Amino acid sequence: MSDTLLGLLCFALTLIFYYASKWLYGKKRILPLMPLLLAPTLLVAMVLLFHIPYQDYMAQSHWLLWLLGPATVAFAVPVHENRQLIRRHWLSLSVGVVASVIMAVGSTVLLARWLDLSDMLQRSLAMRSITTPFAVEATRAIGGQSDLTALFVVLTGVIGMAVGESVLTVLAIRSRLGKGAGFGASAHGAGTAKAYQMGNEEGVVSSMVMMIAGMVTVLLAPLLGRVFW
Repeated sequence: MSDTLLGLLCFALTLIFYYASKWLYGKKRILPLMPLLLAPTLLVAMVLLFHIPYQDYMAQSHWLLWLLGPATVAFAVPVHENRQLIRRHWLSLSVGVVASVIMAVGSTVLLARWLDLSDMLQRSLAMRSITTPFAVEATRAIGGQSDLTALFVVLTGVIGMAVGESVLTVLAIRSRLGKGAGFGASAHGAGTAKAYQMGNEEGVVSSMVMMIAGMVTVLLAPLLGRVFW
């Protein structure tokens, strides 16, 4: 089989696995069937089972990663439509975003050091709490491995989407603003999707927090790199 044909086959299977897992999750909403978890698991199993080189898989599928950028920007549409809500709470949201960025990066790096992880893993883990396009750029700025960061971002999103609502309940956070901000700051795109399931206001706030947290982290990445390394 030619490399081009193999790449096209991998691309087709990527879409099939995603839509199949999405259909299954619609039928039964349990954690193992979440598209963000099931589809990558099936893809990894396929690549390992048939010994497909990573370069061959990405040859025709790489542009799917490029679509993450426009998909993230699309979250700005509902934010613009609900800009009055943002104006009313701009101070609390701004302070919360900056605090969440510092806390997310700081706690991740400190825990990684406590577990005695390698320097490369520390740098790659640091940006796990922001959405992938921003996380990749921030990781490059601090000398991490962007492929590893993308994996950690997905895992963070899946975990946040799965347990975030329960955590908010335990912490007795009842305001829609607080719930949305929590999902956007800790679980980025996956958390924002969950926030929209809870309500439009939660989703709008989550979208805004996710995007601003990403931009702030990218801007602060060089400084954070010097502070921690």
